Parts: sequence; structure tokens; C-alpha cells
Amino acid sequence: MPRNLYMRYYLMGIGLLIVDQLTKLAVRTNIAVGESVNILGSFFRLTHVENRGAAFSILSGKTVLLIIVTVLVMIIAIAYLHKHKGLHWMAYTSGALIISGGAGNLIDRAVAGHVTDMFDFSIFPPVFNVADIGIVVGCGMFVLYVLLENKLNEDKKKDGTQ
Repeated sequence: MPRNLYMRYYLMGIGLLIVDQLTKLAVRTNIAVGESVNILGSFFRLTHVENRGAAFSILSGKTVLLIIVTVLVMIIAIAYLHKHKGLHWMAYTSGALIISGGAGNLIDRAVAGHVTDMFDFSIFPPVFNVADIGIVVGCGMFVLYVLLENKLNEDKKKDGTQ
């Protein structure tokens, strides 16, 4: 893949990171911790939560461990993508989402000691943020890529797409 085609994945990751940090800033600036603002009644609210753990607040208070794990996962993802040139676009997209989502939450943990969460759906207990969405979508996409890797690479070779 030509170098300039990789740029779109860097830009996607940077874009997600910027949106994540801006939404967190908006919530920290305009909504008090623990306060909720109804968007779609009680179905969807913006709720300012300071999450001191990982998903579902597991490992709460283990900030240093979470920082170390996040950095290691990001390094592994970056190394994998740079080592395996010419992968299907799905691999690079999933990597960009995982890396930028990890970076967004890493910034929060390193600067504030917690992650700012805000999206609160009544049908889904955890409150989450844009970085979390990137991580979950990226991981799901990567699992799908691994399951379909042979088929995707065959199709890529046939039509010459990236």
C-alpha cells in the first residue's frame, strides 16, 4: 500500500481522538459530576461520570496498571500494523480505532487519574465515551477481520483493492 494511503488511517485515528477529547471537555465543562441531562427522555442521557476503572469499572483505582496495559496494547497494535504491510483495509481501520480509543482514555487517566464517561442509555447499564466506542467497534472489526482474513485477502488479490 502506498504511504499516502496509510495517511487516511492516521487521520481517522486523530479525528476520533479529537472528537473524544472535545466531547469529554464539553461534559466536564457543562455538567457536574453525577449530573444527567436528558436527551431522549430517560432512554438516553448525558451523565458526567468519572470512571476510575476499565469497562464496567473493573480494576477501579488501578490507574497505573490500566495505563501500562493500555500502552502495551497500543504498542502491540502499532507494531502489528507496521510489520504486516498490505493488509486488508479492515485491519488498518480496526487498528486505528483501537489505538485512538486507547489514546483517548490514556490521556484522561494520565492527566486526571480517571476517564470521563457520558453516554448513558437506560437499556445498557455502563456509561461510556467516544474512545470506548472506538475500542469496541475496532475490536469487533478486528475479530471479524481475523475470521474472514483468508477470504478478504483472496478478494483483495482478485480485484487489486486496498
